[in-house]
Amino acid sequence: MPSPPVDAMHRLFHQDPGLFARVAPQLGIAVPTITQATVLFSGAGNWSAPACRGSTVLQLETAGQENFLLLIEAQDRQDRRRPAHWAHHVAYLWTEFRLPTALLIMCPDQDTARWAAQPVASGPVQPPALTLHPFVAGPDNLPLITDPDKIRADPALTALSAIMHPATRGIGLALDTLSTALRDLPVVNANPLIALTAQGLHTHPTGIVWKHLVSTIIFERDREKDRVERITKFRTEHLLLLLGERGLVLSEATRKEVADCQDPETQLRWLLRAVTASTTEEIFDDE
Repeated sequence: MPSPPVDAMHRLFHQDPGLFARVAPQLGIAVPTITQATVLFSGAGNWSAPACRGSTVLQLETAGQENFLLLIEAQDRQDRRRPAHWAHHVAYLWTEFRLPTALLIMCPDQDTARWAAQPVASGPVQPPALTLHPFVAGPDNLPLITDPDKIRADPALTALSAIMHPATRGIGLALDTLSTALRDLPVVNANPLIALTAQGLHTHPTGIVWKHLVSTIIFERDREKDRVERITKFRTEHLLLLLGERGLVLSEATRKEVADCQDPETQLRWLLRAVTASTTEEIFDDE
């Protein structure tokens, strides 16, 4: 059973097949301009071919009218059994569809990304009969997107980068900007990204912040007084929950300050700081 972040990364490519065209330049992958991306099958669902179950496969068309397949795998830990499976999957697709096949491995952990980037050879004899060179996306080469203009321009790529960087400094502000950008999208486009980002972050305390940021959308139709009261209560609860998840203990005086605060902007500032702060002073000290 894939972990929630791994499954969320598969589903992002299923939801937005054109995502690879925007990821490739960040990874230094030289591919012709992609004009069409189609999901053949996805690890997000069930496909009948056991050889590629749990994988996502895209058929990509380029400006040169050349088609190729992209096999997408997601790996959150090192597993010495997987490289042979990757080689098998690529060979299977190449044989089944008679199209060149590339492999992209998504790794939210950098040590796993370095391990996955090693060529897969059929050895031990030299030269090996088959050598596989995967593309690998990890925290080092897929940085957190923090620029507000870039976040608004590509919410799906931002969501993917956030799943890669749940503890990186700046994640709180990035998620705040992303949640604002999603409010401006049609519901049919925004809701899947909201859910997939929550799924990708839910095993990390940052997921509490994301849940808060997108849940406040339900308050927007309230009367102003009711809306402020509900938001401040909601933010207080989420801040205390996040601090508890991260093992940060409040003094009685600070806990009273949190409970008494009725300013939504101050609460939001505390909440976003609490994502990566190592001490409570970093959250509440404005000097």
